[in-house]
Amino acid sequence: MCDYVEKKVLFVFYWMLILVSACVNNQPDHPKVKNNGDFYFDYTIVGDEENNEVTVKLQYRTGGSGGRTWLIPQPGRVELDGEIIAADSSRRNGYWYEANRPLDEFEGEHQIVFTNNGKEYKEDFNFNLMSLKTEVSGVIYRDDLVFEFNGLSTGDQIRVLLTDTGFYSRGIDRIDTVTNGEIVISRYDLDNVKDGPVTIEFYREREEELTETTQKGGRLVTIFGLRREFELKDSSRRPPEVKTNGR
Repeated sequence: MCDYVEKKVLFVFYWMLILVSACVNNQPDHPKVKNNGDFYFDYTIVGDEENNEVTVKLQYRTGGSGGRTWLIPQPGRVELDGEIIAADSSRRNGYWYEANRPLDEFEGEHQIVFTNNGKEYKEDFNFNLMSLKTEVSGVIYRDDLVFEFNGLSTGDQIRVLLTDTGFYSRGIDRIDTVTNGEIVISRYDLDNVKDGPVTIEFYREREEELTETTQKGGRLVTIFGLRREFELKDSSRRPPEVKTNGR
């Protein structure tokens, strides 16, 4: 049961990258002038297909990736594609700069500019979507399941989560490597999944070092996921004319 619960809340964990800081001493206070060399740049971008939204969260920390977050004093600023992003804060999360954009308008190249003490740090990045070439059927029979993707190349890695409603089912939770735009879940893998309603999720998770940073460095984390539901049935119940391939 514990494994089942952990898998169900995994996507919530991803959003915690946006909502919760690892720092335990993040209480906001008045802006203070900080030397640029003290900052670690912590950038997280999460695409939500279901809500058609991308959330860009930018934080500036002292003490490394888990350090305290800071509000940048004016005239310092943070920009996304030339638009100044307003700061927000909370006792738990400290300070952050957040922008929300429609998912279907965000694919492509973007730029983040951080300005403080008269110096600019620019970061160009590409946000690529992935999609299923063919939608998942409402009913799938036990067999090798082949899922074909747009936006993925051979060698790309994605996390695959497949969960059912059984309390004691192990389901599937693994990292798969894309080959020829495909991910395959074998009929033997499905032994860990019960018949009935099933949820399958695919997550592309990338972490890259930033190109323009202080001596403390920085990272850009991008997460994008797809979620589908279907009913899994035993192959013995498949009508003769029905073929199953996960597509």
